[in-house]
Amino acid sequence: MSRTNFDQLLQAGCHFGHLKRKWNPAMAPYIFMERNGIHIIDLNKTVAKIDEAAEVLKGIAKSGKKILFVATKKQAKDIVAEKAASVNMPYVIERWPGGMLTNFPTIRKAVKKMTNIDKLMNDGTFSNLSKRELLQITRQRAKLEKNLGSIADLTRLPSALFVIDVMKEHIAVKEAQRLGIPVFAIVDTNSES
Repeated sequence: MSRTNFDQLLQAGCHFGHLKRKWNPAMAPYIFMERNGIHIIDLNKTVAKIDEAAEVLKGIAKSGKKILFVATKKQAKDIVAEKAASVNMPYVIERWPGGMLTNFPTIRKAVKKMTNIDKLMNDGTFSNLSKRELLQITRQRAKLEKNLGSIADLTRLPSALFVIDVMKEHIAVKEAQRLGIPVFAIVDTNSES
C-alpha cells in the first residue's frame, strides 16, 4: 500500500511546477503537460518515487543509522525540526555550516566546545568569572546551540541526507555526493536531478 496517493498530492498542490521558461530539461520525464506557461508535474510518477524513497529511508532508519534532515527554507524549518526531533534524527534548519560533512572533525570540535561550556555551567566554574567573560561565553554558547544544537548527538557522518530544496541547499548536496552519501530530496521542474 502506498504512503501517499494521487488525491492527497493533488489537494496539496504538488502538481504545480515552475514557469515553462525556468525549467530544467533533465526533469522532462516527470512533466505531465504545460498549461498557461506553467509545467504540470506527473503525480503518478511522483507517488511511485515517493514510495521508492520511503522504502530505502525506512531500511536505513531500521538499521539504526542516522538520516540528516536539511531545511533552511523559512516555510519548512519548523515542520522539519518538529518531525526530525520526534523520530530522534539530526537536522539543520538555520544555515548549512560549510564543510559540515567534508570537514566533520572540525564540526565535532565545535560541538565538544558547546558541551564543555555546559560542564562549566554545571560545576560552578562560572561563578568565578567576570561579568564580561560570562557574557562572552553565554553568547558563544547560544550561537553554537542555534547552529549546531540539533546535531549535537551526531557522532559520525550520517548514512543519508534528506534535503527539502536542492537549489537552496546545493552545498549540502555537493558535500554528500563527494562523500558518497545518498541524497533524498524534494525537487521541482527547475531542479537539477
